[in-house]
Order: sequence, then structure tokens, then C-alpha cells
Amino acid sequence: MLIRNNNQGFVHSLNSEITSQTQYLQRRAFMQTLATGAAGAALASWAGRDALAAEAERAHLPALKGQPSKVSGAMTVEAATAYKDATSYNNYYEFGLDKGEPVRNAGTLKTRPWTVRIEGLVQKPQTLDIDSLLKLSAQEERIYRLRCVEGWSMVIPWVGYSLSELLKKVQPLSSAKYVEFVTLADKAQMPGLRSGVLDWPYTEGLRLDEAMHPLTLLAFGMYGEVLPNQNGAPVRLVVPWKYGFKSAKSLVAIRLTDKEPGTAWNKAARNEYGFYSNVNPEVDHPRWSQATERRIGEGGLFAKKRKTLMFNGYGDQVAQLYAGMDLKKFY
Repeated sequence: MLIRNNNQGFVHSLNSEITSQTQYLQRRAFMQTLATGAAGAALASWAGRDALAAEAERAHLPALKGQPSKVSGAMTVEAATAYKDATSYNNYYEFGLDKGEPVRNAGTLKTRPWTVRIEGLVQKPQTLDIDSLLKLSAQEERIYRLRCVEGWSMVIPWVGYSLSELLKKVQPLSSAKYVEFVTLADKAQMPGLRSGVLDWPYTEGLRLDEAMHPLTLLAFGMYGEVLPNQNGAPVRLVVPWKYGFKSAKSLVAIRLTDKEPGTAWNKAARNEYGFYSNVNPEVDHPRWSQATERRIGEGGLFAKKRKTLMFNGYGDQVAQLYAGMDLKKFY
């Protein structure tokens, strides 16, 4: 699953702000798989280069020259989580229940060919391959430095664009109220599916107005590079004001509906995981407090905890979506 973004706002990621990474397992393979795509043409130049030299050029990749997002709000001054930590401590149950298993097991995921269906209550349903998705809003690609939260937190520079750019092109019908996200479920590639811990495929959902918010992202990369498999390659959702499991990985379908869709964790434990799952320090999980969080990379299990921020610090941007709602009832 996703790591919650717990950072106030965004900023165009400069090389001086990003923690240096070590050589990453299968890095060359990731670059090669996207070498024929729109973003891949730019990202392929990373393959075979010295890591330090590549780092110096990270913010200058041709596919990532867009200006920072114009979403209102304060720019974060928090340092990005080390790439090594962000790519080795993951919730992605399709590849194992332990947080260290996805990085070990996700090499079996084949990210090409890959298509995503956009269907349901839309005027122009489409099935797009990953290259078409990348090209769809190539001029709108941005780097968003956002927080992720799941009781532990990270700061991730995501590469992508607002999901609304895609939804506008398929033209939602007036009857569409919700968006369902369906992820890949292939036992041949995903050993974790044998666990039966969830009702596969993993599904998530948003209200349409949440999905259209400019901070709801389709992400294709992180740290200026192609998404690693264990982080949701080749395309994932990022909803930074919600707990991480709302940000579905490895999407294969986006479906607009008139009814609230069932979601994986809500179906598994309705009393623990609500449909909205907004980051809210005032609403405890039945088995633990959510008032504090631990930042990965800051001293391990004994690191001093931080206070969890309402809406993960994005209240100025998203609180109006929930005006008048009892957020303890609609958790």
C-alpha cells in the first residue's frame, strides 16, 4: 500500500534538497522498461550512469521541466526521505505482508505492456497504454514534494500530474459521483495474493470531487526516476491528505460510478477502515492512537514521534471538501 504523505504543500525538487541514493536493485531494468515511452525517453538516460552524476542532473530531466504545481498552500521545507528508505520500507501486500518483502519480491512485476481502462459513467471511455497516459498531459507533469502517512511517515517527491487532467478528457456524466480504482491482481506475478488477507483485486475509491482535486495525482515516478515496482509501478494514485492505503498502486482500471464503491480495507474491516480515511489525529484506530507518527529515517523505532496533522497538513487546500461533515462519523 501507499505511504502517507505528511508534508505541507509541494516544491519543485532541486537536487540539493534530495538525499543521495545508493545503487538500487534492478534500477537498470526499470529504466529499460520505460525507455520507449514518453517519460522513458528522458529517464532512460539514467541507465548505466554513476549515481552521483545522475543525481546532479535529476531536476533537469527533459520530461520534468514543468513548473511547480499551482495548487495553493505553503511550500514544504522538510527534507525528502532517503530514496533507499522510501523504496525498501513499503506496504504492498500483493508482494508480502512484511514491509521489507515488496522490495525483495516485486521484481516479478512486468510493467510493459500495460494498459489502464477509464470506464463507467463517462462520455468517452478509453483504454490507454502507459505511453498514452504519459503523453496525455506531458506538458503538465510536475514534481510534488508531499507527505505520506500510515502511523509512520515519509516525504516523497512524486512525479506525475493531477488525475483531473485525465478525468476531464473522458468527460464524466452528471450521474457520476464516485471514482473506483482497480489494481492488478496476478498470482503469477504477485506472490502475496496467495495470502487471502484481502479481497483481491485491491480496490479503492474517492468521491468525484476528491478525485478532481488538483492534489490527487496520477504518479509515474519519484525522485525524478521511474516508479520502482514496490512503490506501485508503472502508475499509481497519490492522495496526500488521506492514509496511505487510499493511494492504490499499479492501476489497471479507473471506473466512474453513481454509488460509493467498496474498498479493500473497508471490506476487510469496516469498523477499522472507513471509506474516507482522511488523516485525522482525533480519530483513533480501534487498536492504536493516530495522534502521532514516526518519520522513517529519523532514528528508527526509538525516534521521537511527531504530532499527526489534520488532513496531513493539507487542510487549507482540502478542508472545504468536507464542510459540514462529522469526520468522526465519516472516518
